[in-house]
Amino acid sequence: MTVSRRTVLTIGAALGVGATLSWAPPALAASGKPFAKQFAKPDASTAAKFRWWWPHGLVDLGEIAREVDQIADAGFGGVEIQDVHHSVQTVLDPEHHGWGTPAWLAAVETALRRAKARGLTVDLAMGPCWPTAVPTITPDDVAASKELAHGVVTVTGGYSGPPPAALVPAEPAVGKQDLIAVQAALVVGSPTAATVVLDPASVRTVDVHNGQIDWTAPEGTWMLFAYWARGSAQQPEAGPHTAPLAYVVDHFGAAGTKAVLDEWNSTILTRAIRGLLKDVGGDLFEDSLEIETDATIWTPDFLTEFRRRAGYDLLPYLPVVVQRKGKYLFAFDSDTSNHVRDDYNQVLSDLYHENHLLPIRDFAHRLGMTLRGQPYGLQTDALRSAALLDVPESESLGFKNLDDYRVLASGRDMGGRRLLSCESAAYANGAYNTTWDKVLQTMGSVFAGGVNQAVLHGFAYAMAPGAEWPGFAAFSPYNGNGIGYAEAWGPRQPTWGHVPDIAGWFARTQLVLRTGRPQVDLAFLRQKGWTSTGIGAPWATNDGIPAGWTHGFLSEGVLDLPSAVVRRGRLAPDGPAYKAMILGGDQFHGSEHTLSVHAAQRLLDFARAGLPTVVIGTWTDVHAEGIAQPGENDRLRSLVTALVALPSVRVVPDATGIPAALASLGVTRDVEHDPSTVMSVHRIDGDTDYYYLCNARHAENRKITAVTQDVWLTAQDRNAQPFVLDAWTGETSRWGLFSRSGDKIRVSVSLNPGQSVIVGLAAGRGPHAVSSDAPEVRDHDGKLVVRASAAGTYSTTLSTGRVVRTSVAAPPAPIALSTWDLEVEDWQPGATPTSTLKPKRRFSLSALAAWPSIPGLEDVSGVGRYRTTVDLGRWDRGLGAYLELGEVFDTYRVWVNGAALPPCDVLDPVVDVGPWLEPGRNSIEVEVATTLNNRLRVSRPAVFAIAARQAYGLVGPVRLLPYRQEEIRRR
Repeated sequence: MTVSRRTVLTIGAALGVGATLSWAPPALAASGKPFAKQFAKPDASTAAKFRWWWPHGLVDLGEIAREVDQIADAGFGGVEIQDVHHSVQTVLDPEHHGWGTPAWLAAVETALRRAKARGLTVDLAMGPCWPTAVPTITPDDVAASKELAHGVVTVTGGYSGPPPAALVPAEPAVGKQDLIAVQAALVVGSPTAATVVLDPASVRTVDVHNGQIDWTAPEGTWMLFAYWARGSAQQPEAGPHTAPLAYVVDHFGAAGTKAVLDEWNSTILTRAIRGLLKDVGGDLFEDSLEIETDATIWTPDFLTEFRRRAGYDLLPYLPVVVQRKGKYLFAFDSDTSNHVRDDYNQVLSDLYHENHLLPIRDFAHRLGMTLRGQPYGLQTDALRSAALLDVPESESLGFKNLDDYRVLASGRDMGGRRLLSCESAAYANGAYNTTWDKVLQTMGSVFAGGVNQAVLHGFAYAMAPGAEWPGFAAFSPYNGNGIGYAEAWGPRQPTWGHVPDIAGWFARTQLVLRTGRPQVDLAFLRQKGWTSTGIGAPWATNDGIPAGWTHGFLSEGVLDLPSAVVRRGRLAPDGPAYKAMILGGDQFHGSEHTLSVHAAQRLLDFARAGLPTVVIGTWTDVHAEGIAQPGENDRLRSLVTALVALPSVRVVPDATGIPAALASLGVTRDVEHDPSTVMSVHRIDGDTDYYYLCNARHAENRKITAVTQDVWLTAQDRNAQPFVLDAWTGETSRWGLFSRSGDKIRVSVSLNPGQSVIVGLAAGRGPHAVSSDAPEVRDHDGKLVVRASAAGTYSTTLSTGRVVRTSVAAPPAPIALSTWDLEVEDWQPGATPTSTLKPKRRFSLSALAAWPSIPGLEDVSGVGRYRTTVDLGRWDRGLGAYLELGEVFDTYRVWVNGAALPPCDVLDPVVDVGPWLEPGRNSIEVEVATTLNNRLRVSRPAVFAIAARQAYGLVGPVRLLPYRQEEIRRR
């Protein structure tokens, strides 16, 4: 049983029917009000948000206000307004209702005013849909997104004529193409190979006179290249959104950013909206870097910027940089090709930061807002981006595994930021069939990767032209056909009545994951700060995490941040406080031993300051990242030689040597357990430690099973005691059975897939049990009790050293609950696309079964209320029971004798009903809510008939599992 810090609980028959007890565990430190009070009733500041999809400004202002109320009433903390309507097959009159029109601005103002009244935040996307675009430019403008297209012909002898035309034709809206250069290169091998190999020493510039070339090739087969700079004419997805058309801006040049800010200042920021934004205090938001071109991403002055930043001329290397439809068609030797491409990506990354991200961040600050962005999609240093953004954001759909999140979490921590957001719970083909069970399993794992803000995908505005029941959904049907992406949450969903329970779990979990400072064991240096790649730290995934190690990643881009100092053997001691650095080869290029001189110098500085460092492999062949400049490799070898000679450094032949190296350096992990799928997040606030423990999936498609095991947790205070923080109910209670060894405390956890538990280690008092042969030892109202479902005399060893034997009389045998009265609220299409009929159907069940197996419920979606009674007879003092629900689809709530129980864990349908049971007859009600999938299969077969029926309802088997509870008397 859990007992809240100041909450008075009626514990019923567990220690006597009607007994009322209260207990206040020590305060768990936090800023503001005592943490346990904040945890019990979290405010909107730590609640999850919704991505709110609009069909532009084609909305009713009253409906906008109602939807803000619906989101607030359900317990969520904010909305992100997005113009997204991939499901709409007609043009939505962008001239009168599009992004930035008076109608759209009036709707934004209405949303802001209502959100201010309800205490919610409102986030605004930088432009319509994505990527960021404005209607004030054409593809030919310097501010528009640019590409470098190449033309090529094979030459053996002479060539006369115009420069080769671009292989990828320009888009119709592009009016001009600028010739950058014409080059020739000798072919090594076959000119028709999938990747044509060229001789780098042969590359030469070919003159163009009056638009014509007259050139004779030396001996051999040559390629003649022409490079054309032009606008890409990319538009934001699913347009048109504006009149005139909006075009994507150049994300790497200052002119593109200026065009965005000018549009905001001239059109979006009316006096009313500007004032409301300062009050509501949300984010400016930019989606992922989905800069699309069939040619090569470019920006004006790129050649000049490249020479200034990389230290050499890119022009001789252009043949191996240009792409067609995402593929490189030409190469020099592999090392040279890869290294120049790395330099190209790094310069592009720097330009994105300096010309786009930072100016927009400063603009957001002037509005009283913060900048939230998804800094990935290209091969740019997302890790450094995360350190610069106010709120970096990840996504559960696009990320391959938890290390993709850890990359951004590490940047956040090194940059001193507080949040790592996540575009959460988008699933392909998941529209109207996504369960909250699935969402919670996903997000439980994602939180283990470092995320601490969920922006749920999503809440759809009620209606749009052509929408059918149950209303407009941004992604369903997807582009006219197909079930589409999950999910259109809101009152249209039968589970919405239960969603406040889930919102409370999000708010409390996110509160803990934002409290204090993170503590991470190991930092892996990445030669590249890319993410959304699925490439992480293989040793950590396979061996480290299963044993309790935690880790992050660092790139060169964060090694000079103010946080990057070593104190008392910790890197970034006021942030993640890494205990050790691990240096391995570049996983993006065959694990080659490559570093920049600057990164090597910083590693040497850290190790000299006392940071334990493990080097994997012999680095005598180290060479520079990118194209090495004169003397660069010699300097690198000197720095690495000095590094590996230090007493704080260990060199191991491969990753299997990491554990022994860490042990010899005295580096231990904060969490220890036998190998399992349990993952952890550790945060400290003052003298209090917080641990989030989750039975997590490293990747979404991995199968995991339930886990029960002991876990050792490190405490700052050697007198600390463990407390359970129940994210479903908000209650805080002391752990009754635990042991300690030095600064570590051992607790036992049982977790279903995706399920989590939050443990606080804080100063406590009073004896506790260190071992027992009883099934459960619990702390109840400051007293230790044994809880058992079988008679016996149980031995418990207390922290005082005393062994106490507690006799427990036999409780009643388990009681199967198989007969139920079922009332189903059958959700059906109404007279309009947004109205729902809810006729009730009643059944008497002699055995539980999924709805598709019950005649009359085969294709029904809605809410089912199961009721039964059970006669418990005398029901002696000290008795209680668990209600084991078995299989439940999807969300559920429980009532006993008319009393609503606190929110129940969706991922663990076993409910302690002891406090509410009485002698004699007891009524039990279980309310179960479903998705809309089964109804839509028959009401909209053109889209949803391909979906499989889902096994709705209380499927069971359901049992009452009686227990008896007796105090462990210490005298």
